[in-house]
Amino acid sequence: MARTRVRIPSLLALSAVMLALVTACGDTTDSTGGGKDDAAASPAGSGAPKAGKKPVVVVTTAWEGAFAKAAGAEDVKVIVPRSVHHAPDYNPKPSDLATVAKADFVLYAPFEPYAAKIREAAGSKAKLVEVDLDNDPDKVRAEVGKLGGLFGTADAATAWKTAFDAEYTKLNKDLRAAWPGGRSPDVVTQVFTTWAARLAGATTVGTYGPEAVTPAQLAELSAKKPALVLDNAHMSTGTVLPDSGARQVGIVNYPGEDLDLLPVYRNAAAEVRKAMSAS
Repeated sequence: MARTRVRIPSLLALSAVMLALVTACGDTTDSTGGGKDDAAASPAGSGAPKAGKKPVVVVTTAWEGAFAKAAGAEDVKVIVPRSVHHAPDYNPKPSDLATVAKADFVLYAPFEPYAAKIREAAGSKAKLVEVDLDNDPDKVRAEVGKLGGLFGTADAATAWKTAFDAEYTKLNKDLRAAWPGGRSPDVVTQVFTTWAARLAGATTVGTYGPEAVTPAQLAELSAKKPALVLDNAHMSTGTVLPDSGARQVGIVNYPGEDLDLLPVYRNAAAEVRKAMSAS
């Protein structure tokens, strides 16, 4: 995803409504069986749930949701629908604020500036956690480990990372075995899909984005004679290097509704392997 100019909706009107709602609900028992005691046991902004209570994690998108699930969170609620490909364009609804009001943690990415506004408007005392959304394996391991520590689910996070390492190693080995002519293919990749090039063991000869490719970049990247172009399916601007002979592969960063991150790697590997076999 990209740090682009975004529309941040005004939440003042929603704030007044939701603050009243949160205040009214303060003396009642919520759906998890908690009430004022939960708030007293969790200092403002601490995110720490009551002892023995599993943390309620609200995430802006399914991508953060996959990181949370990998870290061991079981109660994960996603705000931005999967149909919205560019999360910063989403306009929060009153129901979103009500969801945030019950959270222990709110996960967001730096390019989603409305996350803090949502928490403030809902009067939530949740801990706001910035997540480095990148499917690069080193960054994924680091983020999952960090979140496991925050959630109190470190053992689950460690178990997931072990399974992830095994799956990643297998996919990387399979893709290397599929290199055309036994040589690492030269690729041009969008800046947020470089992880897929690494997964394939490909040689990155150039990157582009998040802005559209300029005529000068087109000439420069085409001169590299890449075999493949790895495009960000969520921010595609069409054919990146027309007439270059390179095969373009759409790489999806987000998981499905099951919030399972591993299929993202499997699907990317399948698409890259298909493109290499056709080269």
